[in-house]
Amino acid sequence: MDILLVASAFNSLSQRLYAELSDLGHRLDVVLAAHGPDPVRAAVRELRPDLIVAPMLRTALPEDVWREHTCLIVHPGPPGDRGPSSLDWAIADGAEQWGVTVLQAEAAMDAGPVWAAEPFPVPPVGKSDLYRNEASDAAVTAVLTAVRRYADGAYKPLPQTDASVTVVWRDTFRQERRRIDWEHDDTDTVLRGLRGADSQPGVLDELLGHEVFLHGGHPEDELRGRPGALLAQRAGAVCRATRNGAVWIPELRPRRNSGDPAPFRRPAASVLAGYRPGSALPEVPAPLDLPPGRRTWTDIRYRQHGDTGFLAFSFPGGAMSTDQCRRLLAAYTEALTRPTRVLVLGGTRDFFSNGIHLNVVEAAPDPAQESWANLNAMDDLVEAVLRTTDRLVVAALGGNAAAGGAMLALAADQVWCRTGVVLNPHYRRMGLYGSEFWTYTLPRRVGPDEAERLTTVALPVSAATAARLGLVDRLVPAAPEDFTAEVERLATGLAAAPDLDRRIAAKAAARAADERERPLARYREAELARMHALFFDPGAPYHALRSAFVRKTPGGSARPLVQAAGGTR
Repeated sequence: MDILLVASAFNSLSQRLYAELSDLGHRLDVVLAAHGPDPVRAAVRELRPDLIVAPMLRTALPEDVWREHTCLIVHPGPPGDRGPSSLDWAIADGAEQWGVTVLQAEAAMDAGPVWAAEPFPVPPVGKSDLYRNEASDAAVTAVLTAVRRYADGAYKPLPQTDASVTVVWRDTFRQERRRIDWEHDDTDTVLRGLRGADSQPGVLDELLGHEVFLHGGHPEDELRGRPGALLAQRAGAVCRATRNGAVWIPELRPRRNSGDPAPFRRPAASVLAGYRPGSALPEVPAPLDLPPGRRTWTDIRYRQHGDTGFLAFSFPGGAMSTDQCRRLLAAYTEALTRPTRVLVLGGTRDFFSNGIHLNVVEAAPDPAQESWANLNAMDDLVEAVLRTTDRLVVAALGGNAAAGGAMLALAADQVWCRTGVVLNPHYRRMGLYGSEFWTYTLPRRVGPDEAERLTTVALPVSAATAARLGLVDRLVPAAPEDFTAEVERLATGLAAAPDLDRRIAAKAAARAADERERPLARYREAELARMHALFFDPGAPYHALRSAFVRKTPGGSARPLVQAAGGTR
């Protein structure tokens, strides 16, 4: 079928549905509803789709569109749930199970007949993590079911007036409900509030006399202090005392009245440093090998099981700043001193990596210079992985990867990927040529022609297609919560394989042969020359695209009809 996706943003779910529906042979286009109703109407007139699917909408579809065409709306709540803050309420109420409903657009919000619904568990994670993983898995299952039912032509969607549907309206989850009472709220209550707003909209609070939004929350089991007091910092996050414990908050966003017309999230410690220069909180590091049973936040961890090492990392939004790249490289270098035959890089749920940290770049006094420093730090990390020849390195992707983060994965010997992952192995949407040795690793895996296509058409790639193309070596059909354990099982088996020594030797020989043919340094020099020209050209599209992306404002070359992300007719 010809399917038009209408979305307020081409976000993770929209990209995944685009990729998986394309895999099934459907022809997809995407139009952004954020540009208003007229571009949606124009796209419908021009493309004449068989079906319209709205994976993520912040505004209603134009009435003439849903009256004249079947429009399926993806609602992140169970049948009968209505309102714009469904996942927020699920987390706030401590729901153990929730659901996704695919319903037909009608005049009343979320009131149309149900084409499909799928339940999902609600683990104690942030809302954005839940959305990208359990909710996304359920949404894809429900949408594929609904599309199949629509194509068959015989299915009658269930009206919500049916006795089996209990209708519950939930209001917008406003900041008044999110506000934390640091004097009286216990740690679990604080964490639930922070997790329910981790990416958007954040929890409005006051720190050092400034109104800020708190983004993300993790428990701390040792540090204590007066409720509400700032206790310490670690890797950019800050620790704040609760009534009976403490929590780590990785990111802050100044309120709009800060003077910046569109403030954005940044590492919490750097925001506070701007409010009170020279009075930094004490740095309280965490050991790389965190003892079992500790409940504290750290973004990089190492553990070992027999001959297998596991270097896990989890950075907010998947972005990797200069500091994060350097710390991960130091941890990787340390991991190489351990007596292992297999080293797993990643292996946690949610994002693997999205490359350089555009928010930190945007906030820097000299964004071009920070872009350059960040890219070189990323290249240093990728090069270290490529030059590892004494063991097998596995990149385990429990979540999405894009741009330099996707190329970091390709530097490993094997790429293992959860079946729900989406890859964006290109840099085009930021107006960049790219680095991270992609001109070596990508053609090596998929061939020069496919490498050219992937980096120019800028399409999201499903895990299944990535495996077919050769980007991924193993698909891991595990639920998000089970991915880490399944990777450990598979990696332990790999470390015990009788031919492992032969494979390591063959890898070392292949790397040596490649180095003789063209040294890695030459790939890096050629890529960095292209990137340097873009970073330090004030008129390059990268700067406008970066700013628009970070501040979530229209800009750059964004167009209502996303031909670069769609148009596969």
